[in-house]
Amino acid sequence: MGKRDELIAKYADDLKNKCGMEPDMDLLTKVTIGCGPAIYNDDASTVAGSQESELETVKNNFLIKKLGLADGPELMEAINQAIETYGKSERNKYRAVFYYLLVKQFGKESVYG
Repeated sequence: MGKRDELIAKYADDLKNKCGMEPDMDLLTKVTIGCGPAIYNDDASTVAGSQESELETVKNNFLIKKLGLADGPELMEAINQAIETYGKSERNKYRAVFYYLLVKQFGKESVYG
């Protein structure tokens, strides 16, 4: 099992145990691949839920550019909802899991079709 497969298994475990959902493994794999080399970097592989600048980056680079959503207050609401789902007290919010939650929330699975 390669490094990426190990990470995907870890992300699936987070979705089951921390987010309380059964992951769509195909989608999770595609979202993980979409994160690129960031998943292998300790800092880049996580989302700092308490940093406003980090959340703006997620909004602009992922929700608007990648998923093609229009900017609006609902984007930050969705990000905050994903933080709640993952658990505010959870220090390490893996970027791939976080993005997966947002893809599901907006029903944008087709982007990874």
